[in-house]
Amino acid sequence: MSTPERLIESTRELLWERGYVGTSPKAIQQHAGAGQGSMYHHFKGKPDLALAAILRTAEELRATAEDVLSTPGTPYERMAAYLRRERDVLRGCPVGRLTMDPDVMASEELRAPVDATIDWLRETLAGIVEEGKEQGQFAPSLDAEEVAATIVATVQGGYVLARASGSPAAFDTGVRGLLALLDPAR
Repeated sequence: MSTPERLIESTRELLWERGYVGTSPKAIQQHAGAGQGSMYHHFKGKPDLALAAILRTAEELRATAEDVLSTPGTPYERMAAYLRRERDVLRGCPVGRLTMDPDVMASEELRAPVDATIDWLRETLAGIVEEGKEQGQFAPSLDAEEVAATIVATVQGGYVLARASGSPAAFDTGVRGLLALLDPAR
């Protein structure tokens, strides 16, 4: 792995674990096994490196979600696959965690990929709900945007509950409850 790649990957990991303020340039350099000169040769500074890391994290989350949501199956089956996909529940969502970081949220540049990723996810999920309504799988009265927001909130809230309890059971319970509400067989 090249030095810029090691720096980006290290920053991604540290942002997820420690947040923006807790991720010092020195910690990034140590984690990446790179010197100060290498870091500043490839990046203007911590904000530039953090942006590269956040963009990479957002791209990865989007690709993972897109892979699951675009698989064959009914809209309900695709949403169920997304909700049940393998996750490190106790670590939380790397993008969702960024929304709780006041320094990331205060920076228009750092916040933009976070907002864009969450917006993309809500729009994609709303499209799947609309597809389900058109196929008669979901009630025509469902508001696709509200359901999509509920799905995102369930996932993000499930991470918080799992971390608080130290067990993925709370996340799994939230997913099962949401799927029961959306189940077209009910």
